[in-house]
Amino acid sequence: MNYGFVIDNRRCIGCHACSTACKSENEVPLGVARTWVKTVEVGAYPDVHRRFQVTRCNHCANPPCVRICPTTAMYQRDDGIVEFDKESCIGCKSCMQACPYDAIYIDPDTHTAAKCHYCSHRVDIGLEPACAVVCPVHAIIAGDLDDPDSEISSVVASTQTTVRKPEQGTAPKVLYVDGNDIALHPTMFATPPTSMAATDVVAPHHATVAMATTAAHPPQLTRTARSGATIRRPGTQGLPADKPLRFGGGTRADHMVQLSYNQQHEVPWHWPVPAYLVTKAIGAGAFLFLALGVILGVFSFDRSAAVAGGAVGLVAILLTTALLVGDLERPKRFLYILVYPQWRSWLARGAFLLIGFSTVAGLWWAAESAQALGWLTVPHALRAAAAWVTMPLALGAAVYTAFLFAQAEGRDLWQSPQFPMHLVVQALTMGAAVFVALSPLMTLNPGLVIVARYTFATGLIVDLFVTVVGELAIPHASEVAARAAHEITRGRYRGLFWGGAVIIGHIAPLALLWPDVAGLSAVATVLAAIGLYCFEYAFVMAPQEVPNS
Repeated sequence: MNYGFVIDNRRCIGCHACSTACKSENEVPLGVARTWVKTVEVGAYPDVHRRFQVTRCNHCANPPCVRICPTTAMYQRDDGIVEFDKESCIGCKSCMQACPYDAIYIDPDTHTAAKCHYCSHRVDIGLEPACAVVCPVHAIIAGDLDDPDSEISSVVASTQTTVRKPEQGTAPKVLYVDGNDIALHPTMFATPPTSMAATDVVAPHHATVAMATTAAHPPQLTRTARSGATIRRPGTQGLPADKPLRFGGGTRADHMVQLSYNQQHEVPWHWPVPAYLVTKAIGAGAFLFLALGVILGVFSFDRSAAVAGGAVGLVAILLTTALLVGDLERPKRFLYILVYPQWRSWLARGAFLLIGFSTVAGLWWAAESAQALGWLTVPHALRAAAAWVTMPLALGAAVYTAFLFAQAEGRDLWQSPQFPMHLVVQALTMGAAVFVALSPLMTLNPGLVIVARYTFATGLIVDLFVTVVGELAIPHASEVAARAAHEITRGRYRGLFWGGAVIIGHIAPLALLWPDVAGLSAVATVLAAIGLYCFEYAFVMAPQEVPNS
C-alpha cells in the first residue's frame, strides 16, 4: 500500500468543499487548516484566468517531519500515510520547520502539531478521505499508487503530473495534473508566514485577501477581509514592488499575476531560540575553554577561575534548559524526550548531550568547589580525566544545533555546511569571554587571562569571517536560502546584522580589547554577547519568513 493524491487542476472549480469537509470531518479549529485552495489569477483584462490549487500535506515517501520529531509523535505508517499522535507531541514545532510545504500547524485547542492525515480513520475502514468524497467535479483522486488497477495509478500512468518542490528530495505523493508553475512556487509571492497577504503590518492568524503583486503601480495600502488590518502589498521574487516582473518577454503591464487566496502558518520559533543559542554557547564554551586548558597545558590551572567560570557556565546551561522547555507548546511533556526518544532526531540527541554535559561538568565543578572549601583534594589525574570527558560533551552540546537545523529542511539557509564550525567558534569565543569578564572582578592566573583574551579576540575575528563570508556572502544553492540571506544582509534584518552583529558584536569588542584595560575588556564581552544574539535572531527569523506555501 502506498497512498497518495492526484489533484486535477483542469477540473477544480475552487469551491472549497474539500477544505470545509476536512474541517468538519477532523474537527479542525478555526484559524488553521489541513487542506486549503490556493487561488491565483493570471493574465491581463479581459483575458484573465483563475487557477486553483488544493494544498495540503504531501505524505512524502521521505518525510523530514518524521526524522526530526523527538518523540515519534510524527510517524509514517506502513501504507505510506504520514500520521501524527497528539498524545505524544510535546509541541516543539520542529516538524513545522522540517516541512518544506508549510503543511503542519499547532492546534490552538490541544497545543500539539497537526496536519492532513489522509483521513486515516476512514481509510482504516475502507473509506476514502472526506475531501475526495465531497469534491463535486472529482478533481481529487485518492488511492493506492502501488496498485496498478487503481484509478490513481491509471491517471498517473496516462497523464503528465508534477509535484511541489521536487528538489527537496522528499518524494511528495500529492501529484498535480496541469500544475501551474506560478501557483506551485510559493516564492512567486512575497507573502509572510504570519499572515495570508501582509508584509508591513501582520494580519491576525490566517485571514486572506486579494493581493496584486505584479501590477504596474507602486505598492499601496489595502485591508484584510476579516480583520481590517492595514497591510502593504509586497513585491515578487524578492524584487521591490515597483520593479517590473517579466513573463515570457512581457512586462507586468502585459501579464499580471495576482494571489487571491492562500493559507500561511505562523512563524514557529521566536526569540527563545536565538537566546538559547547564546546561553548554550556561554555554558558549553566556559567548560570547553577550561578542559582544553587542562589537556593542552596552555595555562596553569586556576581553581578560583574554574569555580567562578564554571558557575557562570552552569547557570547558562540552566537558562538554556529553561528556554528550551519554555518554548514548548506542551512544556509539561518535556520528559517525553527522555522516555520516548526518537533517535534519528537531533532534538532528542541534543537533549541527551545537554544532560550528559551538564552532569559531568557539574560534578567537575562540584569537586573543584569542594577543594576550594577544603572539603577534599582533587588529584591532577582526576582533573585531567574530567577534562577529557567534559571536552567532547561540551563540543557536542555546542554543535548539535547545527545538525538539528540541518534536519529543518523547510529552511534552506539553515543547511549551511559552515554552521557546525560557526557554533564551535562561538562557543570558544564566549567561553573565553567568561574569563575575560571575570578578570576585573577577581584575581585570576595571569597566564589564563592572557590566553582567554587572545582566544576571545581570535574567536571574534574568525567568527566575523565565518558569518559574513562563509554563511551569507557565498552563493546559495537554492532561491529560498538566497532570499533569506538577502533579508539578513540587505533586507528587513540588515540593521540588526550590520549594526548589531557586525559592529556591536565584533568590531566594537575588538576595539575595546586593544587598550588592554580590564574594565573595557569586560564591556567587550557583554557587547559580544549582544552581537551574538543579534546575529542568531536574524539567522533564526529570516528563513522562517520565506513562504513555503
